[in-house]
Amino acid sequence: MQHIGRAMEELRRNPRSVRFAYLARICDQYFGEPRQQGTSHRVYRTPWPGDPRVNIQNDRGMAKPYQVRQVVRALEKLLEEYGN
Repeated sequence: MQHIGRAMEELRRNPRSVRFAYLARICDQYFGEPRQQGTSHRVYRTPWPGDPRVNIQNDRGMAKPYQVRQVVRALEKLLEEYGN
């Protein structure tokens, strides 16, 4: 989890200009393989109870801004609960 802070900063800086492939790579790294892919959505499980998923969608090569913010919140929670 050493680079999680840098990833969150990049995502926070401008959520409207995040490429889908970059966001998918971050989600793969911190949440594991998606439980659903191959459609326009990729759904990732998170290790906590409640709403245990992160959903991202490819919109002509870009990630949707509200989904980028959702990933940032999930990364913050991951760092808070499981980080060093």
